[in-house]
Amino acid sequence: MDGEVGALVKVSAAVWAAMSYARFAAARLRPGFPRLAALLPVVALLCAAPFAFSTSTFRGTMGFFLAWLGSFKLLLLAAGSSGPLDPSIRLSHFVCSAALPVKLRPSSSVSAAAANKEKIHAQAAAAAAAPVRGPARILLCGAVIPAIIYTYQFKPAMNRYQLLALYTLHVYFSLDLLLAAVHTVVHDLLGMEMEPQVDRPYLASSLRDFWGRRWNLMVPSILRPAVFRPARARLGDAAAVLATFLVSGLMHELMFYYIMRAPPRGEVTAFFLLHGACAAAEGWWARHARWWRPPRAAAVPLTLAFVAGTAFWLFFPAMVKGGLDEMVLRECQGMVVLMEQAARPLAGAAVDPVASAM
Repeated sequence: MDGEVGALVKVSAAVWAAMSYARFAAARLRPGFPRLAALLPVVALLCAAPFAFSTSTFRGTMGFFLAWLGSFKLLLLAAGSSGPLDPSIRLSHFVCSAALPVKLRPSSSVSAAAANKEKIHAQAAAAAAAPVRGPARILLCGAVIPAIIYTYQFKPAMNRYQLLALYTLHVYFSLDLLLAAVHTVVHDLLGMEMEPQVDRPYLASSLRDFWGRRWNLMVPSILRPAVFRPARARLGDAAAVLATFLVSGLMHELMFYYIMRAPPRGEVTAFFLLHGACAAAEGWWARHARWWRPPRAAAVPLTLAFVAGTAFWLFFPAMVKGGLDEMVLRECQGMVVLMEQAARPLAGAAVDPVASAM
């Protein structure tokens, strides 16, 4: 872990310098080829940065933050499209927006219509079961993840579906922990307003609702302007949906390559293409206003069952075949041991004053 911390410091410094240059270049070059040529070296750096780490956890995280989201944000900036980056914002905000899975929300100049829309959304969110935020989410995930890791010792006695369900929980709470930590740093410590990152995916009533409005919202917010809107303008809605899910699948394959350092097998791309075809079919069905639709009480469990079933069929087996589950388990167990070793001196320091006072 000492080596990983050192690599994190070096990569953070390199990314900060590269993003400072990107902001400077974008402010002085017009969108199009001149700006793209200036930003391509930064994109190359972001794609190479995950290889600075030796553990799959760090490589996967940096791959998601930098090689996927960061690169797409810079490409949108080069094209002058409606992306989250603007060279006119403060340098610290620009770097955080470019290098972290966040999308800054305007804090002062919000139109009356947007403010009213936010108020309505806030009231609706308050009426529902509000998710735990910030440090409380970190504590919750920090308590659940060790329990999941402990449960892995019973892996030989589990059947395939029990094991895949455990993987699902591990992925969900790991992503939630990661996003909660980013939220705490960017929002609570730096005082920057942020768009929501996850919105109760367990309440999704359709695939379009799950992927577009609830699960890991930074991904659809990037894929919409980068892939969906240009494809829709040329090819139509259904083809644009398929193209968007295809790009998502290919980027997930890239994340698996960063993590496992093994060539892609295609199962993950097939998973997203299947969901893209079904989401396109949902959109076609929804355009017929008089056609039957399942009630929400049935649509939610059906959606979750389809996501889980296809993930068990295509997504998680790609992890198991590549040995990712064992790799991540070893790293998580090592992290738990490291935390225990770090906690012992603190516990001894707390006990000594009590013993001396007695």
